[in-house]
Amino acid sequence: MRRLFRLLLVLALLVGAAALLWPSIQRAQRYAALLSAPVPTTRSLPHPLPGQRFADTWGAARGGGRQHEGVDIFAPRGTPILATTPGVVLNIGENRLGGRTVMILGPGGQRHYYAHLERYREDLKEGQWVEAGDVVGYVGDSGNAKGTPPHLHYGIYTARGAINPYPLLRQEEGGAGSG
Repeated sequence: MRRLFRLLLVLALLVGAAALLWPSIQRAQRYAALLSAPVPTTRSLPHPLPGQRFADTWGAARGGGRQHEGVDIFAPRGTPILATTPGVVLNIGENRLGGRTVMILGPGGQRHYYAHLERYREDLKEGQWVEAGDVVGYVGDSGNAKGTPPHLHYGIYTARGAINPYPLLRQEEGGAGSG
């Protein structure tokens, strides 16, 4: 009888431990799949601001000898910004240039950067999984864009540095406009 009790106790502990670890195992599997997923290809990413046309502003001169490492997509203040890929929210915070920003780790380990937000999605948290099309924030003019027309600065970063997101984003009917 004691032996049966011990066996049942051990089984109960194992089942309990597995139940506690299961979410961590699932997160690890999802993270591994994300990192090994193929990176976006030409015109494969959905538009973060559907209905808004924009131009390729990659490499344009910026103050302090910098070059623009992304594209600017102008839209009315408060327009919802949609994630372009599934991924994990790496960072939600503020910095001098981007103002209010969100960084999402996407397929192939690329980081997708959304800047100049008016505000973040209320329930968005670091470490949270998002799907392409989920709202991450709302268009604004925070950071060094203060006083400019509201817009989203969207950038993509790889282990080797920034890449031009323009050719990866699907364009609206009729092609790109000047924003």
